[in-house]
Amino acid sequence: MNITVIGAGAWGTALAISLAAHHRVTLWARDAAQIGAMRTARCNQRYLPDIPLPANLELSADFPVSLADADLAIIAVPTAALRTILQQFAQCRSSGRIRAGIGLIWLCKGFEAETAQLPHQVVAEVLPDGISCGVLSGPSFAQEVARGLPTALTLASSNEEFARNTAHALHHAYLRIYASTDVAGVEVGGAVKNVLAIAAGVCDGMGLGHNARAALLTRGLAEITRLGLKLGGRPETLGGLSGAGDLILTCTGDLSRNRQVGLLLAQQHDLPEILRRLRHVAEGVYTVREVHRLAQRTGVAMPICEAVYRILYEHVPAADAVAELLNRAPNLEFNQ
Repeated sequence: MNITVIGAGAWGTALAISLAAHHRVTLWARDAAQIGAMRTARCNQRYLPDIPLPANLELSADFPVSLADADLAIIAVPTAALRTILQQFAQCRSSGRIRAGIGLIWLCKGFEAETAQLPHQVVAEVLPDGISCGVLSGPSFAQEVARGLPTALTLASSNEEFARNTAHALHHAYLRIYASTDVAGVEVGGAVKNVLAIAAGVCDGMGLGHNARAALLTRGLAEITRLGLKLGGRPETLGGLSGAGDLILTCTGDLSRNRQVGLLLAQQHDLPEILRRLRHVAEGVYTVREVHRLAQRTGVAMPICEAVYRILYEHVPAADAVAELLNRAPNLEFNQ
């Protein structure tokens, strides 16, 4: 299969490396200087400096050319850039510069700012005439995927045949891909877990202990499930790889950028300083605003996510937000 990965950040580069052993892969980046530097160094110095690029991995800064022969396009950009990339893709498609039967997958995790739309809803708006497409998500640190460590993901599409066939094509010994038709459930799990990872970082940064973190993850999963069901997801999806699995990884792994945000918030650093120190996108910082709006609009109780929102955007000290959570009235476990 000919595959084009759109976006040469950490995750796009890692997936391109992983797939290049089994497919013809082109990695595209908007910045021609970045592509030039990657060609020279044969690594992505900014995002994965210690991991060499395979000799057969092609690099391009020309969007239409990179897609010309592709059977499958994989969009690996932050949620904020998804609509722009889709518009470029639609222009190439309408002008006949890419194959008519090309498939499309996106990796981004979050809600679009202001619209609070999930990625598949943005895709449906920009590509209304239909295309075989889906989301690939699950517990996956880019560094580990790039190093060939075992990883399991879910590929969800409303087109079950596309989900099954594409999952089979991308699946290999160290990258296990499971097919699903629950696009909304997969996307909600991938989005909200980033907010909860910030909360887990605050919990760990304040030294609240393993008991507290276990409680936070469990109650956080309840929040993901409530919102996911409201938005059309299925409970088994939210308890699977792209829900519980991704939540566990992102809340406990030291490679999690969102968890790092929480750790620094617990140390009383302010958000602009934290983002400068990270130098990479931490999706949960932006996703929490849309989760806050959605929770209010749909009447879904999400107290942990609400606490993260208040810390980030209402400047409530982390210790005060934690105290408010701990002082909430007791309730039945499976009530809101």
